[in-house]
Amino acid sequence: MKKKVLFISSTGGHLSELLQLAPIFDNYDYHIITEKDKSNENLKAKYGDRLYFLPYGTRAKLFTYIFKYLYLCIKTVYYYFKIRPKYIVTTGTHTAGPMCYLGKIFGSKIIYIETFANKNKKTATGRLIYPIADLFIVQWKEMLKLYPKAVYGGSIY
Repeated sequence: MKKKVLFISSTGGHLSELLQLAPIFDNYDYHIITEKDKSNENLKAKYGDRLYFLPYGTRAKLFTYIFKYLYLCIKTVYYYFKIRPKYIVTTGTHTAGPMCYLGKIFGSKIIYIETFANKNKKTATGRLIYPIADLFIVQWKEMLKLYPKAVYGGSIY
């Protein structure tokens, strides 16, 4: 029986990094969660019922973002119990935070891959997930100074 793995990230660059792991997806009973926007609607054709969408929100519109984030958290609970992943793999950002904390509470192993875009500073999601990650991977050796318990994994591109 294949292990259940949830791959989750926000859309854009974080999703591009996450999808670099696509060659290993078939090794697992995998599911993908990302934010829905025009740039990734085509992924449904490729991944079908293994792909789920959360609402896309930006902090630039703070008032509506608060409501979208609340809805995102509710949907996260729904998806977690629908999928019940043994592992949660994420490249961030805010979309992944609630899922990782929920997963940690219910016994999922958390694997976080810090973004390639940062070479010298911690990301907000990295700071949030680092304390609970079972495996925290950085793509730059310089990041090991900031995250001493991390593992250098090299670039996933």
